[in-house]
Amino acid sequence: MLKHLYCYPLCLLSFFIASCKGQSPTITPTKNETPSPLVQDQADYDPYFTESIAVVSSYGPKSITRNVLQDRKGDFWMSTWEGIIHFDGKTFTNLTNREGLRRYHMFSLMEDSKGNLWFGSIGAGVYRYDGKTFTNYTTKEGLAGNRVGCFYEDKQGNIWIGTDTGISWYDGKEFHNLIPSDEEIGTDVNCILEDETGKIWFAMRGAACVYDGKKFSKITNTDGSAFQNVRSIIQDKNGAIWLGGQCGLWRYGGSTFSKYSDDFVGYLNEDRKGNLWTCAGETNTYKMSLYRYDALSLSVPGKSAMPAKILSNDGQIFGIMEDTAGNIWFGTDKGVCRYDGNTFNWWRM
Repeated sequence: MLKHLYCYPLCLLSFFIASCKGQSPTITPTKNETPSPLVQDQADYDPYFTESIAVVSSYGPKSITRNVLQDRKGDFWMSTWEGIIHFDGKTFTNLTNREGLRRYHMFSLMEDSKGNLWFGSIGAGVYRYDGKTFTNYTTKEGLAGNRVGCFYEDKQGNIWIGTDTGISWYDGKEFHNLIPSDEEIGTDVNCILEDETGKIWFAMRGAACVYDGKKFSKITNTDGSAFQNVRSIIQDKNGAIWLGGQCGLWRYGGSTFSKYSDDFVGYLNEDRKGNLWTCAGETNTYKMSLYRYDALSLSVPGKSAMPAKILSNDGQIFGIMEDTAGNIWFGTDKGVCRYDGNTFNWWRM
């Protein structure tokens, strides 16, 4: 059960935000375009950045793809080790190379209620894209950390940003930061969710917790144990909250937690039919599979839901998303894939 919903500073305190000078991207594809070599200052260097074969291509990313998003216009965006990739349905464009952005690998992304796109890098902070200009925010502008793992927009329109050294929330003018004081909770944030009461849940690499606007508290099971290394947290259409991570897969119905799997769970997504999609594998293994829990089986109290294995993979599976046509997209350690219910499209040569 939830202990005091108070205890832990995972958010952000105020800092003035100075907008960095951005670039104005043109996304119209130019065929046969290859990236121009860029000489980076060694102080601004990411050894994990992966060079794209081409800036514009009919093939998808070849590197680790952590998350996929479809924007309100229907276009797709990917956070990859090659940088920010845009897909218009026919052509993939690497905007990190094309627009001369800092060459860091990307991890997280989100579209806010105003249509701005937010991209989180590992080492170069945040990029916000308003459709014309990319603006880079880092610790110099008040961000809690430059390694960004997740975003969330609350009901008030504040943008919450999870980093490895705490949480920031951006009110449109400045960042506010909170750093956890509980060592068990830690400072590394994997996922953020606001529940129906306005409390903010944090999936942490330490112990998951809840913030009530004043204090943070660890989330504990009925036996009093904390949920360690939670990677994903979502709320389904019925209001239940799901936690997935090293502790397995859990459902919180408002008073108690129910366990659905002991396997390590990386990402969670509920589709329009109420089916729950997960990527899971044995703890400490790189082999993961894509699973689907049927909505009907999840709705029967006391019934043990058995997921269908949709895809076995020798590598890792990351962010899962449903597009407007009902296709399921997910990232992997070898690029992006779309599943239409029958076939898998990897956009490979």
